[in-house]
This record gives sequence, structure tokens and C-alpha cells, in this order.
Amino acid sequence: MCGIVGYIGAKKALPILLNCLGKLEYRGYDSCGVAVSAGDLQVYKDMVRVKALAKVVPPMSGTIGIGHTRWATHGEPSAANAHPHCDCAGRIAVVHNGTINNFLKLREMLAAEGHTLASQTDTEVIPHLIEKYYDGDFARAVERALKDLEGAYTMIALMAGESRLVAARQDSPLIIGIGDRENFFASDVPALLDYTSRVMYLEDGDIAMVTADSVKLRNGGSSIAREEHKISWSVEDAQKAGYEHFMLKEIHEQPKVIRDTLAGYISAAEPVANLAGAGGLADTLILASGTSYHAGLVGKTIIENLARVPVRVELASEFIYNGQASSRNNAIVITQSGETLDALKAIKKLKEEGCRVVTITNVVGSTATRVADQTIYTRAGPEISVAATKTFLAQLVALYWLALPYARVDISRLDSLVEDLRRLPVKVQQVLDNESLIAGHAKRLAEYENIFYIGRGINYPVALEGALKLKEISYIHAEGYASGELKHGPYALLGSRAPVVAVVARDNTYDPIIISLKEIKARKSPVLALVSENDETIKDLVDSVITIPDVDPLFSPVVNAVALQLLAYYVARERGCPIDFPRNLAKTLTVE
Repeated sequence: MCGIVGYIGAKKALPILLNCLGKLEYRGYDSCGVAVSAGDLQVYKDMVRVKALAKVVPPMSGTIGIGHTRWATHGEPSAANAHPHCDCAGRIAVVHNGTINNFLKLREMLAAEGHTLASQTDTEVIPHLIEKYYDGDFARAVERALKDLEGAYTMIALMAGESRLVAARQDSPLIIGIGDRENFFASDVPALLDYTSRVMYLEDGDIAMVTADSVKLRNGGSSIAREEHKISWSVEDAQKAGYEHFMLKEIHEQPKVIRDTLAGYISAAEPVANLAGAGGLADTLILASGTSYHAGLVGKTIIENLARVPVRVELASEFIYNGQASSRNNAIVITQSGETLDALKAIKKLKEEGCRVVTITNVVGSTATRVADQTIYTRAGPEISVAATKTFLAQLVALYWLALPYARVDISRLDSLVEDLRRLPVKVQQVLDNESLIAGHAKRLAEYENIFYIGRGINYPVALEGALKLKEISYIHAEGYASGELKHGPYALLGSRAPVVAVVARDNTYDPIIISLKEIKARKSPVLALVSENDETIKDLVDSVITIPDVDPLFSPVVNAVALQLLAYYVARERGCPIDFPRNLAKTLTVE
């Protein structure tokens, strides 16, 4: 999850490294550091954010360097544990993303050989191994050191006096940016947009030796080549555009995201994934994690409702250890970044079982797109805020469009659904137009420390997602439940200091959720309900309401999710939380 960058060219490396790191803070921000070579190796790091480091880092004149912004895995956040890490002589510096599983064994071996390691991190063994194997050939020493490592890693190594950077990838993303007599490394695209739109994606096992004028790649001892890609995102796409936070900007981008995602699909009659030869959507298995898992749960109801086939949804992180699949399964793996380690391991397991794998992702050229059989792109553009918003809605739209060609409904119903789907941008904008009213409700909710979210049917996953958004960015303890499950234990926690946010849809769950609301109010919990326009029944049962535009119940998760995103945002804002960079979290989860 950490952000790593590298630069080699004719310009001063330090300002470029700091700028690139600032664009990667969503990947980790408990500490950061840089190393620049100007004959000698200069290293500066601290337990601060990138902007704070930029104010105090001493001048560095070199034109080759590496940088890192950290999400802690081994060792608590501290200056000593911040990257880059160096060898004993201070001639070799390394930045690393991932986890070295055998680092304790390597640490003991290196200590017995006289190496002094100063941090608690797994990363520090890497520069010491390179030092151990260095015999005058820097790249060969790196390659030899990598053979000792077990686990996941993306790393860049820099050595004083060397005119090249050496990098490697294993189970964690790394991109090379191609410039004019300069080259770059980064763990994600936004870091490079100020400098180049030409990139190469490294594959597992790749080792890159990069100078200002050349890129040489090896894998398995042989020279290889990787395709160059053109990034379609612009610099402006990755900026706040006048909004106070990236999260708010990304929430407001959602009407456009829906239109852009739909524009990528040709027609309701032409499937976005070729599943016909595999029995359509029969035997569908959906795997995902976090917010993407909640999208998968909505997708289950969408597919079962339209295609009338059973769908199984599992957490990718659990499936890779305990899940079962067969060659009959159509597998849909949802991953915002296309680099989520749990998702990639799940794809590998599915492929070994002979499954056809379709991935839904937002990032062109990401690892998932290269290992799956087919990709459905969500076209949400870069999402910088750690809390996912627009990518969740784009995933829902992709799942609707995936299911519609297999819908077992009459043609008039199908035409109505397609038309309603196309109108969703207007409906979402109507929710956004109620922003100030939602902010008012958020101000009251911000006073509580425990909040329940409830939904039923297709909106049960929306309750889960609403609770997740709130706990992620406001630090309020929030739990999502199917409304019928509250009576199986959680009722013990209801009361005047435990408000409930209820997601109510005009479908076959409407009457049962009314019963739940009456029971909740009998236990004195304040209730805020999301209700459709002109719903006077619910308004008389609860303390306050957020009115949602009328849509077909099948599409209610879209408008309800947007309202809950705004609610979470304004609760966190009221509490003064760092909304885009919540504590202990990072955007792209590339470690266990």
C-alpha cells in the first residue's frame, strides 16, 4: 500500500520526488522520506506528511533519487522505520512496498554476519543483502538479493555513484514512466501525470535497470520487453478542482461517472462480457473486498432478480484460503485498483480451477486486467480519496449492464430498465442538489459515537456501505444490519444514544421494514430514514428523513448510496477529521 517513486534524468530529483510523493499519499501517510545521489548518498526521512517533509528537507542537488510514503506493516510509525532504508556503509538505499515473510530469518543471518540493522521493518534486510552480494555489479547484487526474499515486494534500489536505478516487482504494482531523456518509477499513475502519460506496467518477476535514456528489463534470467501504454487521465482529473476535499469532488463527479461508464457499453442487446459460451450468468461467483464486496452483494440481487439464477458472493480474502470453485463457475472479481492483493490471489486460484474470470476494475493496464479472461472497465477516472465513492457507483452500473442482456423479463420491462438506467445521472444530481439538507442531518449525527444502519433486500448492502463510509472517515463506530436481524441481539444496544439510519425502498421489503422501524422507535433510538418522494407513511414513524428521488427499486442502491456518502462526509467534516486520509488506512491494499 505504500507509495514509492523514483527519478533519473537531467533535472534535480528532489522537487520531482516530493511532488510525486504528494500525489501518492492516499497509499500511506504515516511517514515519508527521500534519497538522492550526488556522488554521495543523501537521505532524509521523518514521521511526517510529505508537505511537512518538503519544508525541512535539506538541499539535494543530485539528478537521481527515490522516495517513499509509508503505510506501516512492520514496526510502528517512526523516523527510524520510515523509508528509504540503507546498508551499513550508507551507500545503498531502498524503498519497498509489500511484506517480506522471511525477514526475521534474514535479519538473524545478517546480524550474525556483522550487519547492524537500525529499524523494526522487514524492508531493511534488502539493502543489507544487496551490500552483502555487491561485487562491483549493482544490478547483479540486487538480483541475487531478491532470490533470498520470500513474500510480496515492489522495490527500487539506488547506489551512490551509480547512473541507474534498479527495481523489481513481485505481487505489488510498479509502473515505469517514460519521458524525454528522463525516466520515472511510481506505484500508481497519478504520481506521474505532471511529467508523462507514457507508461510501462511491470509484471511479477520483472527486474528493471533504468537510466535517463534507457529501460532494460529482465525476467527469469532473460531480457524481455513490456508494452508501452498511453494514460488517458489528465492532471486536472487528479486535482481537487476547487472542492475542499477529494472525497467531495468525487461524490459530485458521480453523474458524469455514470454517463461515462454507460458510454463504454454499446447496447442492452450486446453483453459487456462474453459469457454466452459459459452458460450465461449461471453458476456465477462474485469475489471482492471492502466497498467492492458491497457492490458484489448488490450485484447478486441484480443478477438473481433479472437473470433468475443463483449467485454466490464471497470475500476474496477468505476465498483464497477456504473457498471452493469449479470449472462450471463464471467468476466476477471486482477490484477498484486492479492491484488488490486478495483479488489477485483469488483470480489465480480461480484460473487454477478452470474458471472463466471477468474482472470489473477502474484502472487500464492494471494487473487484474492482464490476468483475467475479460475486463469490464468502470471509467470513473482517478479516485484519490481513500474512501471509495464514485468507483462504487461505477461498479454498480457495470453490474447492471452485465446482467441486462441475460434478463428473463418481457421486452417492455427490459426497455423500461434500460431507460431508467440512462436516467440515473439526473436522479443522482437531484440527490446532490439536497446537499445542504443532508449536511444539516449530519451535524446532528456527529454528536453520537455509535450508529446503526439498516436496510433490507437490495439495500442491505447499501446499509453496510453507509456504515463503512461513516466509520472510515468520521471514526464513529457504525454497524450495518439487515433490518430483520436487529432483533437477534443488537436490540440490546438500542436507546437514546444509539441512532439508526434506515434505508427504505418501495419494494417487497417495505412492509417488513416498517415493522422494524416501529420496534426501533419503541426502544427510543432516534431514526433518520432515507425515503422516496411522497412517502408520508415513513415520515410519520421516524424522527427525520432524507428524501430520495423516485427510481425503480432495482436502481435504489445508486441514489441511496450517494445520500449516505454525503451524510458520512459532512459528519466527518463536522468532527474535524482528515477526510481524504483517514488514520491507519490506505487506498490500494497490496499486502495481506
